[in-house]
Amino acid sequence: QVQLVESGGGLVQAGGSLRLSCAASGILFSFYTMGWYRQAPGKQRELVAQITNSGGSTNYVDSVKGRFTISRDNAKNTVYLQMNSLKHEDTAIYYCNVFHTPNFYWGQGTQVTVSS
Repeated sequence: QVQLVESGGGLVQAGGSLRLSCAASGILFSFYTMGWYRQAPGKQRELVAQITNSGGSTNYVDSVKGRFTISRDNAKNTVYLQMNSLKHEDTAIYYCNVFHTPNFYWGQGTQVTVSS
């Protein structure tokens, strides 16, 4: 079955950096667009970044443009989210996502907490 396992979250001061990883199994990873979402307390889950199967195209929510970078290593079945210049408002649980017909699949999430 499809499994997504996130890691790399933690507590960091404002202005700091973290790198999230998501290891995928149960899919032909190189065929799929992958996404990172986040959900802050009391807020809806939002798309943070996406990357196409080859890595040739990416998109970001406006609030993270210029600070976050999504990338992937198809040989390792892993997608990454490099987060720089972190702000308090980036505090959330971050989830990895893939759409594998007919379902969306999510990892368990990794907590990112940015202290101001």
